[in-house]
Amino acid sequence: MANYYSDLHIHVGISENGQWVKIPTSSRLTIKNILNEAVERKGLDIIGIVDALSPVVLNDLEALVENGALTLNAGGGYRYLDKITLLLGAEIETSEKQGGQAHTLIFLPDIFSMKKFSERMSNHIRNICLSSQNAHISLGKLIEIASEYEAIIIPAHVFTPHKSLFGVCCQRLENILTDRQIEGIAALELGLSADNILADRMPELAEFSFLSNSDAHSLDKIAREYNILALEQADFMEFHKACKREEGRRVVANYGLDPRLGKYHRTFCAACNGVILQRVDTDGLCPFCNKPKLIKGVFDRIEEIASVNIPNHPSHRAPYFYQIPLEFIPGIGKKAIEKLLTEFGTEMNILHRATYEELVSCIGRRLADLIEQTRLGQAVIVNGAGGIYGRVIKS
Repeated sequence: MANYYSDLHIHVGISENGQWVKIPTSSRLTIKNILNEAVERKGLDIIGIVDALSPVVLNDLEALVENGALTLNAGGGYRYLDKITLLLGAEIETSEKQGGQAHTLIFLPDIFSMKKFSERMSNHIRNICLSSQNAHISLGKLIEIASEYEAIIIPAHVFTPHKSLFGVCCQRLENILTDRQIEGIAALELGLSADNILADRMPELAEFSFLSNSDAHSLDKIAREYNILALEQADFMEFHKACKREEGRRVVANYGLDPRLGKYHRTFCAACNGVILQRVDTDGLCPFCNKPKLIKGVFDRIEEIASVNIPNHPSHRAPYFYQIPLEFIPGIGKKAIEKLLTEFGTEMNILHRATYEELVSCIGRRLADLIEQTRLGQAVIVNGAGGIYGRVIKS
């Protein structure tokens, strides 16, 4: 058994021939660029792209297989130049009759399976070539369809105020899913504005493993959140076992932003020049302008729906470590980052393996102190809200 660094929610922005897949994202988000970034700068062992439902993306994947860059693992997933494992995923939007839409990640073992699933979902999705399209079915129905393909099913960013399971669709899984459908869920993705302290205030979630992924819309954002997985090898079947905690496979640790840095952590009034509210009443009106223009934050949503005040972590729950990416740290500019990468190879090494003395030797004591203070949890943070990231104002 070994530990593997994994970020399982990365978007493809554009195909190799220039056709858009995910709008808006960076035009640098091609499959090859994603793979090379993950290997050369981020230091990841496993990544998941979540736009493989698109025939445009499938064509690019097939081309990489044909030229030998991608090789299918016996347990599913693909090895890229024998350096990193790529898992094929699809982010699909569903709608509930009582209101609310949610995004869910569906992972399949190979291109053949994803092609079949894409063909099936094209009966429900109007533009199958674009990312995260509304399937015009419920989450329960999606789970039933995906289960026919033996997929790994993971509801995405489950607390955010837009397109999420608990953010807008329900307060409890049983409100919209049957017991059998709930059993089809492999794990839950927390999202940038939540951690296990917040999520474990909902006891019904104790049975699920939690994942922390980047939901990257640019190369720079890859691995801003990631997981450490204990696996025998890096492939699809092993990842599925880790989600279900089978045969010793498991999520060892979640690394993610301090939730205050997430762009939907607190509630925000769009009508009051971006006022962040410290208290939210149930009437849905802003206490300052009395208008229903609130974008409810993850913290406040969990306050609303949680059944316990103190989180109760199950024995299997992976610890959650706060990580402040280099780009969030005031004073650490592009030149310093490039120097660090030249010296230490990847961001994983810089953030978690390089010693303080090694950082001082590379970039000097002042900048090394900035990184070290964020490692120690001494950063002063302004809450994110309403689609605007939080920020570090002092380290």
